Amino acid sequence: MKLTRAQRLLLWCAATDATFKPSRVGGTPALVGKCIHCGRKLAIDLEGKPISDASLEHILPRNHGGTDALANLAIACTSCNAQKGYRHDCQKLEDAKLQAVIETLQARRAKRMRAPPQSLELPSLPDQNERDCGH
Repeated sequence: MKLTRAQRLLLWCAATDATFKPSRVGGTPALVGKCIHCGRKLAIDLEGKPISDASLEHILPRNHGGTDALANLAIACTSCNAQKGYRHDCQKLEDAKLQAVIETLQARRAKRMRAPPQSLELPSLPDQNERDCGH
């Protein structure tokens, strides 16, 4: 089965986040960790599909030039991710509150960053120019 770009990014993001550990959720092999914002427990199966309410968070929003580089990605629950988008991402990049949120999340991501566990078989990491075809 071919994984989408988003699935591969979620897997790589979880694999490089020290809060995410190999586990089982309802008998399904998964990576279980914490939301970058609120610390809520989140799980992603080994095909990159959220088992819980997990979503891909762009720390520096894409509309402000944020990329899919692993250092700019985190896993967040969908409600925290949507709230950040609604309250902060739409502001001008110079907005003090947006800058504070970005700095806080960058520091949290840097603290959580690790090399992927050798026990995980990860798909290739998408390059910056690759796009999914509507999936």
